[in-house]
Amino acid sequence: MKQDRRIKNWSMAFCCCVLTALSVTLGGCDEQTDLINSSYQVADALSRQIEQPNQKENYPVIVASFVNIDNLEQSSTFGRALAEYVGSRFSQNGFKVVELKLRDTVYIKQNSGEFLLSREIKNLSTEHEVKALVVGTYSLAEDTVYVAAKVIDPSDATILATYDYSLKVGRNLAQMLGKR
Repeated sequence: MKQDRRIKNWSMAFCCCVLTALSVTLGGCDEQTDLINSSYQVADALSRQIEQPNQKENYPVIVASFVNIDNLEQSSTFGRALAEYVGSRFSQNGFKVVELKLRDTVYIKQNSGEFLLSREIKNLSTEHEVKALVVGTYSLAEDTVYVAAKVIDPSDATILATYDYSLKVGRNLAQMLGKR
């Protein structure tokens, strides 16, 4: 009887330890997976709005760093990572994505990201026959970051597609946003 109770207590303690370890481990992964998955959702939603059937490979796009809405010349690890994941997903969806980091003519501010200045947009769109620019802003509240993503036609600056969403800011996102 005592041994049965000890086994039961030991089993309960073991299960509690395993559940605690899993929640800590999965909680940390969850936030990272959330950023990647939410970025993929952004790209999927935007690409559905602009998709040209059977012509995606002939529809070059450029993805710029997402910027802080309060200072359009400032980004963060979050804004740069978001652009990377969105660009990756556009490529996975079959679009031709022009990599900005390999260009000398794009304004790249160290520790900030790739920014598209209006005078460069015409040159880039002509040189690469770019059909769309993917740009975005984020605004930071106490525990939430709000993101607005847009696809813009470089020939006339009209908005072709939009997607807005928010993410809860946990430890990882806070660090990426420079809040720590």
